[in-house]
Amino acid sequence: HYLLIVYSDGVLCRLVKYAFANNQIAEVKLPASGTVDVNCPDWKSDRCLVGISSWTFPRTTYDFDAQKGTFAKSTYNTAIEYPGFKNLVSEEVQVPGHDGVMIPLSIIHGMDVTLDGSNSCLLTGYGVYGYSETPYFDIKPLSLAARGAVVAIAHVRGGSEKGEAWYRAGFKTTKPNTWKDFISCAEYLVKKGYTRPEKLAGTGTSAGGILISRAITERPDLFAAAVCTVGCANAMRLEFTPNGPVNTPEFGTVKDSAECQALFEMDGVQHVQKDVKYPAVLGVGG
Repeated sequence: HYLLIVYSDGVLCRLVKYAFANNQIAEVKLPASGTVDVNCPDWKSDRCLVGISSWTFPRTTYDFDAQKGTFAKSTYNTAIEYPGFKNLVSEEVQVPGHDGVMIPLSIIHGMDVTLDGSNSCLLTGYGVYGYSETPYFDIKPLSLAARGAVVAIAHVRGGSEKGEAWYRAGFKTTKPNTWKDFISCAEYLVKKGYTRPEKLAGTGTSAGGILISRAITERPDLFAAAVCTVGCANAMRLEFTPNGPVNTPEFGTVKDSAECQALFEMDGVQHVQKDVKYPAVLGVGG
């Protein structure tokens, strides 16, 4: 009797119920916030399975009765307890970017965090291919947060958190927005007292190597350390590597003058200067 629709604001999801009988739309109050999926094994009933994943708790499956609007822990749900993470919380904030555009930032930390700049912080980002960083449960960053660190995810332009335009705003000639958004998020974390530059590390993986290599070459004073994991840190030579040609539609080619200039702007290696004190960098190859 209903159509269930999952909407997203780019990071968090919400669930809406449409009733065929009267064409009315109603917001469904979810038992938790995060990434939502709906599965209806029996289309002849109004009972469905709703799965919710968060930054701080694993995917939980609920039995949802669309007619009554009620949720219950599903018999399909395997209860997994992580007592070490019970005191962790997540925040969703909007950070003003270099051009005034608001950048979504997810922050994970302990309930008792003190905003005095004393916390170690790991900031990560990607911003490529229109891929959105939505909430998911990962014990690696949570283990870090459980030991007193702050973990943050910057939803920079180049992803699709705010739609197709968000992706195109971090693409080829507009790619500088990707690492500038990352820098803005780092500045926010420092300004609000979550950390300070001497305790802030940034990380980017694969195509996120553009983000991290340019963030630290543009603002080496803002980070103490960086991890560039199998990173595209040498964008001008990327298309001459085995994985390069398939990426020219995303980043550009040196055979085009405008795209070549854009690739130069993306290239972290090309922006390394002598006598500049850069953060400690861990480069992971593979």
